[in-house]
Amino acid sequence: MAHEYKVLIKEFHLDFLGHVNNARYFDLFEEARWDLIQHNDWGVERIKKEKKSPVVLDAEIIFKKEILLREEINIVTTWLGMKNRLVFELEQIMYKPNGDLACKSIFRVGFMDLNERKLIVPADDFLAAVQ
Repeated sequence: MAHEYKVLIKEFHLDFLGHVNNARYFDLFEEARWDLIQHNDWGVERIKKEKKSPVVLDAEIIFKKEILLREEINIVTTWLGMKNRLVFELEQIMYKPNGDLACKSIFRVGFMDLNERKLIVPADDFLAAVQ
């Protein structure tokens, strides 16, 4: 099941060329991932309590069309599955207001024990939250 997150592009998202700065795409994708897990009971408070958290291990990103000031974009996050027992993949796509593809990414994510500082097998209820 895909998760949708809408955001209005503001001045601080832009670079001097007048479009969204490439580094801001990562911020926007992260906002959408936090929105996804927060809505599924794995927000910051639960992460602090459980001492377990998702961590981005790798990312691929392809820029297709520029995003401009005051455009409301839609970020769609989709579960792609487990890559191995410790790593899963999420696809995130940004759409412009007219539905055009602006940017596509794949994030490889692990689940970290914050006390041990190492990857662990993701908890079943966490996996349910990101699917």
